[in-house]
Amino acid sequence: MSSQSSATYPSAVPVGVDISRASIARVYDAFLGGKDNFEIDRQVFENVKKVAPGAAELALANRDFLIRVARFLAQKAGIRQYLDLGSGLPTAENTHQVVQRIAPAARVVYVDNDPMVLAHARALLEDNPDTSIVTADIFQPLEVLGDRIIRDELDFTAPIALFQIGTLHHYLGDDSAALMQTYIDALAPGSYVAICHFFDPEEPELTELAEQMEDKFIHSPMGSGRFRTFPEIEAMFGDLEMVPPGLVAADDWWPSGPHLAPLSPVRRCVVGGVGRKK
Repeated sequence: MSSQSSATYPSAVPVGVDISRASIARVYDAFLGGKDNFEIDRQVFENVKKVAPGAAELALANRDFLIRVARFLAQKAGIRQYLDLGSGLPTAENTHQVVQRIAPAARVVYVDNDPMVLAHARALLEDNPDTSIVTADIFQPLEVLGDRIIRDELDFTAPIALFQIGTLHHYLGDDSAALMQTYIDALAPGSYVAICHFFDPEEPELTELAEQMEDKFIHSPMGSGRFRTFPEIEAMFGDLEMVPPGLVAADDWWPSGPHLAPLSPVRRCVVGGVGRKK
């Protein structure tokens, strides 16, 4: 990923992009040190850094989790269909790149409604017949599940891996478990659901940090970023069978090697897990 730039790239702004409002995808890009963001997006990042100087670790832990999960599902679980909800801006090691390196014929459908994401992704995916992107609101599961392209590209009678990685903390409703149950109900047995979410550990010092970060996210030009508790996030998996080690700190979900130092407070405030439908 390229280093951060202060330029606003006005000539590269796709039609429909409002650079006066922060975008979830562009803020995430700023957290990752990318260049596809604007001053309004960087303001969110800078404000969260005031209470958590290591705030970028939220996005890094999330990204690393996605890569490890995608590799596991393609290599160990043999999944050949992927529905990545809220794909975000293309960066290094996107879902399709990870899984198609292992299984070249794997099909990947990304879903997003950010005009900048759509423009970048369509350019990236133009020559990849097994990967596509759909415009839809990922927090409206019936809209997503009824999309013609998704139904044409994916076989819902066979196992699918569904990703809500770094997305559901931007849903502010209290019915996130019901939202996810609609998606789960549509999946065939043998399917997997992966979730990565901002986390309130309910420990005094960490809860204070989580609350401070949440306040900066929600009272920002982006307006979202909930740090939910373990029971709230666990409920999003419904009755899925959790893949060991279950719902844990994102960095603790099958790390590529041993931790040589304790996880930072910020990294303890993001969790991830994978569940399998029986």
